[in-house]
Amino acid sequence: MPLATASVDTPRLPSPALRHFAWAVLIYFIAVILWGGLVRATGSGAGCGDHWPLCNGTVLQHSPRVDTMIEFTHRITSGLSFFSAVGLLVWTFAGTVRGHLARAAVVASVAFTLIEAILGALLVKLGLTAQSQSPLRAPYLALHLTNTLLMLAALTLTAHLLSRSRGYLRGNVKLVAPVGAVGGILVVLLVGVTGSLAALGDTLFPAESLGSALAQDFSAGSGWLVRWRWTHPTIAFLASIFLIWLLVRAAQRSAHWDNRALSATVLLLLAVQYILGVLDVVLLAPLWLQIAHLLSADALWAALVVLTARLTLQPASAD
Repeated sequence: MPLATASVDTPRLPSPALRHFAWAVLIYFIAVILWGGLVRATGSGAGCGDHWPLCNGTVLQHSPRVDTMIEFTHRITSGLSFFSAVGLLVWTFAGTVRGHLARAAVVASVAFTLIEAILGALLVKLGLTAQSQSPLRAPYLALHLTNTLLMLAALTLTAHLLSRSRGYLRGNVKLVAPVGAVGGILVVLLVGVTGSLAALGDTLFPAESLGSALAQDFSAGSGWLVRWRWTHPTIAFLASIFLIWLLVRAAQRSAHWDNRALSATVLLLLAVQYILGVLDVVLLAPLWLQIAHLLSADALWAALVVLTARLTLQPASAD
């Protein structure tokens, strides 16, 4: 059924420059997230002390430590990401017709980006960085990661909708079987949250060998965050069964777009995630592998968001 009461898509489409800019902003945000993963994995979150937005109480850093450089760079790139999201918002409203779904998506992008900045500031002010083992850190990190994924989803949806030539106006879009598709998104979101907690456990309680890591996981003397690590691969395995079923159905379903290539891409990225996850466990999560795993996860998330949009938000008129 139509989502609103507009007539049909108009011939006016966003300019190629706007579409390219939207995808570039998404790629930049992923790069910023990867650098944030570097901050967490290297324990550099306290590199600027408890000062925010200043770093150690100043703007310019004289003879900074390595952790200060890593954290300060993340703050600068995060600030630029907010301005790039605002720029995308202004350009999207100027370059699209009224009722374009990308407008709602880009507003959500800016909102989630602003929340991300607030959460980042509180992370520093509450001291939930570096080697902090505060009981607040894990739930706060889960909240932070959830917002990050929603922010990426909104940016991906913005870029995807701007790239459409059909089915981009509120009145010319119909919802098709949204429950299964949205269920897949929520499952991946849960996997991402448990993965962030497992990564935090690896950072705070590193193991010297695979055997000692397994002993930590099932030792009654270990903290709950360490004993929680096994839940991530377990949930990821169960989630993959559901996602494979969903993707097979997506590849077979008759829709406005041919989704077989995109479904195959998502399956490939899912396989890469599992390979990297196994290597993460066997090699005891070295820094480069953590970043590669995070990059693959972000790519999988973006591809799944696009596939969900193609399956769920379809043109109301079949031309």
